[in-house]
Amino acid sequence: MNFRQLECFVAVVDEGSFTRAARRLGMTQPSLSQHIKTLEAELRGSVIDRLPRGISLTPAGRTLLPEARLAVRALERGWQTTRSVLTLEAGELEIATVLSMAVGLLPTHIGAWHRQHPNVSVRLHEFRHRNLLEDAVEQGVADFAIGPLPVRAWDGPLEVIAWEEFVIVVPPTDPLAGRRSVRLEELADREWVLYHQDHGLAGILEETCRQAGFSPRGSVRTSQAEGAARLASAGLGPALVPDNIVLPGIEGSVLRLNPRKIREVAAYARTEWSSIAASFIDMLGAEQRPHPRGAVTIRL
Repeated sequence: MNFRQLECFVAVVDEGSFTRAARRLGMTQPSLSQHIKTLEAELRGSVIDRLPRGISLTPAGRTLLPEARLAVRALERGWQTTRSVLTLEAGELEIATVLSMAVGLLPTHIGAWHRQHPNVSVRLHEFRHRNLLEDAVEQGVADFAIGPLPVRAWDGPLEVIAWEEFVIVVPPTDPLAGRRSVRLEELADREWVLYHQDHGLAGILEETCRQAGFSPRGSVRTSQAEGAARLASAGLGPALVPDNIVLPGIEGSVLRLNPRKIREVAAYARTEWSSIAASFIDMLGAEQRPHPRGAVTIRL
């Protein structure tokens, strides 16, 4: 088993096609197929089932995939790190994150960092739920994650680098629009803008409302936090969103919760930080604000 075989295997899985995988790797399809056949011969079993439309993994392939990803990414990171060394003159920064932070928290920081290191490209991998984010980092999909604190015990490096506050968005015509804060109990009889159940913010909204003594009724569901703020602004009901996604162009009124509710943001990786990742994390950590007095930290 060698690197080229594993690279071909991962590319076929990612692309879902031998043809697209060969194009991505810059080789002919027969050559790629031969690498897979050689890998399967060495393993004495198949790892990929060829279907009329696409491919599927065998049980052996599903077992191999996480380790193959790690091996391929480790060599790629080694190559990138060697190129950039400590000068940060070239390379690529891969960040896994949740959807809301990709829209709200990260763009400003990525912009500032890119101005300092214009020859280092940035690739974002966005996930709906922090459980998927943790899985991705464990499988070597990205250099590191920026997101909510991991649910499971984390063996690799982990740093709390920031926090975000949850706020309520209502339309500018709402009776509450002139206020600065609101208690969730005041919104118990409203129809809400809800999130799809597989979105990480769905559980936060439901549990926060449960603690306030009610279960939110929905007028609409969305998979985007920014979309929730815009739907709330349009009068579909209040929306619970991270404050950093309330961008210019959203016309709704923003109310702080009473008591204020925040969520800590962490950076974490499977193995030690690369030099590029460490530089980015140091920048975020240097801008960390003190927690607001009396705020309740959400651990979901």
